[in-house]
Amino acid sequence: MAASGAGEPLDAKNEKAPFAQRINPTREKLTPAQLHFMRQVQLAQWQKTLPQRRTRNIVTGLGIGALVLAIYGYTFYSVSQERFLDELEDEAKAARARARARASGP
Repeated sequence: MAASGAGEPLDAKNEKAPFAQRINPTREKLTPAQLHFMRQVQLAQWQKTLPQRRTRNIVTGLGIGALVLAIYGYTFYSVSQERFLDELEDEAKAARARARARASGP
């Protein structure tokens, strides 16, 4: 059965075409021809939006990759500037030298 408004011409008053009615193929019994047509339309819509999605996916991937490389580079940069282990080692050497001086002193 046709849904109300599905196939009626343009409304002369507001000049709007009727919208397609959403259906649930599992609840409503559709013929194999209708199911095939639905698959064809879905495939056509998917192929129509594929280049746009592909471009968005590429841009998103490049953005995420750039962010990862920036974090990785910043991590190496900040670790290379850390000299606190060297300072601790110098303090330990100085403490050992003072301890030796006290032990060998008066």
